[in-house]
Amino acid sequence: MSSPVEVNDGNFESEVLKSDLLFLVDFWAPWCGPCHMVSPIVEEIGENYEGKLKVGKLNVDESSQTASQYGIMSIPSVLFFKGGKVVDQIVGAVPKQHFIEKIDRILK
Repeated sequence: MSSPVEVNDGNFESEVLKSDLLFLVDFWAPWCGPCHMVSPIVEEIGENYEGKLKVGKLNVDESSQTASQYGIMSIPSVLFFKGGKVVDQIVGAVPKQHFIEKIDRILK
């Protein structure tokens, strides 16, 4: 069972952009209620897709440079990175099935 990787301005490139696997980054903040609703879904997805997908969490308050670079205007926002590029995104709290459909489509 793998826990989400804590990503930040300092390790974003090495962890996310250089990852060999599809990388899901959950942009969140401790004060964000909907972020706390998405967090368990993101963690469960990381477990279910272990070996195919990595999951990371980026606190937008602590890593505002990266959040700004990717145009994060509202949270929770989830960006999917493949080969160092954003290939899809989800904004807001959505059901787990929405994540699964996007991930399965990207992995095909």
